[in-house]
Amino acid sequence: MRRSWAFFIISILFISGCVPNFEQDEEIVQENEETQETAIVPNFQISEQYYRTVLPFKASESRGLVVNRISNRLDIDEFETGLMRLSQNTFSSEDYLYQDGQYLDRDTITSWLQRKLTDEELAKVKEEDRAEENRGLNPAPVTVGSLKEQNEASPIYLSHLLEQNYLKKDNEGKAELGGISIGLALNSVHYYNQEDGYPREYVIPDAEIEQQGKKMADEIIKRIRSIEGLENIPVVVSLFKQEARSSVVPGSFFAVAEVKGNSNSIDKWSVVREDHYLLPSTAAQRDYRDDHTRMLNFKADIDEYFPNYTGVIGRAFYRDEQLTELSIDIPMQFYGKAEVVGFTQYLTGLIMEHFPNYFSVKCYISSIDGPEAVIIRGVNEEEPFVHIYQ
Repeated sequence: MRRSWAFFIISILFISGCVPNFEQDEEIVQENEETQETAIVPNFQISEQYYRTVLPFKASESRGLVVNRISNRLDIDEFETGLMRLSQNTFSSEDYLYQDGQYLDRDTITSWLQRKLTDEELAKVKEEDRAEENRGLNPAPVTVGSLKEQNEASPIYLSHLLEQNYLKKDNEGKAELGGISIGLALNSVHYYNQEDGYPREYVIPDAEIEQQGKKMADEIIKRIRSIEGLENIPVVVSLFKQEARSSVVPGSFFAVAEVKGNSNSIDKWSVVREDHYLLPSTAAQRDYRDDHTRMLNFKADIDEYFPNYTGVIGRAFYRDEQLTELSIDIPMQFYGKAEVVGFTQYLTGLIMEHFPNYFSVKCYISSIDGPEAVIIRGVNEEEPFVHIYQ
């Protein structure tokens, strides 16, 4: 009985972040141009890498649009979370609160993602309506040459736009917009159908992606400054290169710029050195041989003792050419809970043996029935957290 109570107390401490925190959630007054609204801010912050969110949660009017515009689920997740990560360099998670974008609605974003009108199309529009009708940021289609030549001369560069708002709280409990972050998701591959209906693809050169992305970002900043409430708000704009639809790793951000509240243009771009690699893979062997070898050895040790094991899928995240996070998925066929326990214990030892603790490791074990276990070891941690699902 005493051991049961001890386990209960330890569980409560773990859930509360190991340090009990019984303070109530914070109430703030959110101000905008016309009204004041009372909102709640959760007192507990999971981690410094996550923003606290204003409640009730206000979904963006463009909510769900990203799913229609980006076909790779890995790209969708990295585009959103990566934009938050880059935003923290300007809008600290200690000083700012997160809110979904409230200024660019679905119709606005959709119109910006269109192609520009051709000269023939523009001639059919009334002169006073041309500026409003020709809002597309993607280039007008080239109509001369073969279909291949047309598509390679004018691919769709911009796939999606994402807006995130960051609120600043003062000492009087009032919060107002302190900054916005804009992400541009750019295609690395342009897809089209040949005359005979067969699908074709054109790999867009990196230099072309960067040139077009920066050009579009300049125009977006000008348009943002014409929106009521955003005339003098600091803006962070980031460029994200998507991977191909079939990719098993997400794309990466490659450039970011800060625009001060009193500026209408981008003065300077900073290079973002982030990359995602599949481990093991030919690309990882070429660029990060040591990490590739570690994963091969890890995989070999699993093969030796567990014949039912079906594979290891490692996804490595590099920042400034340094491995910072390794995510491992292991699907496997199990014949009983005892086998799950034994396999998880064995994997925990292998993780400690093969992977140094200067980067985090998250290992997810699953079967056809769903998740079976998870092993998480944070940076500089000596022992991992292990959970076996019941």
